[in-house]
Amino acid sequence: MAQNLAGPEIERLIQLLARVPGLGPRSARRAVLHLMKKREELLTPLGEAMRVAAERIVTCSECGNLDSMDPCSICRDPRRDPSIIVVVESVGDLWALERAAVLRAAYHVLGGTLSPMDGIGPEDLALGKLLDRASRPEVREVILAMNATVEGQTTAHYITDMLSEAGVRITRLAHGVPVGGELDYLDEGTLSAAMLSRTNL
Repeated sequence: MAQNLAGPEIERLIQLLARVPGLGPRSARRAVLHLMKKREELLTPLGEAMRVAAERIVTCSECGNLDSMDPCSICRDPRRDPSIIVVVESVGDLWALERAAVLRAAYHVLGGTLSPMDGIGPEDLALGKLLDRASRPEVREVILAMNATVEGQTTAHYITDMLSEAGVRITRLAHGVPVGGELDYLDEGTLSAAMLSRTNL
């Protein structure tokens, strides 16, 4: 059985960091060692930033984004096109689309995907709120920006059926060959999706 190499405070910090996605026990240990070396530059400001975030960050009651205000800064932005709602699984997906800066639309964060195996049903996602928003007279299009997973596509089909009476155009993100991708290196699923989603030139 491995013994603790540091005091309980350091071990607790390592255990907490190891629970962050993308960090395992080894990466967390390296991160903690780095933070300890740079206490004044990193550890103290990080601790203060996390304390402030825990106190002030809220979930937007309109779209589900995380921000220090409710409604969030995206929902308050008058330059957004309220006729288009982009539906995403998570706040991380929302942020990724915002970084791409392709479309200045409204968003709706579901908070996950349908997954009966994991016990996640329609009542566990923000689907009722989506139906309310999509039924507003100014909304013309709902873009389903779901991940290309079985759960993501199942959720997209469920939403399509759910919104069939809302009178809005429902679209989804294109799937297929990534920009800069070489066919020889792509898997069969990606090539199949690209062929089925082909467009006119």
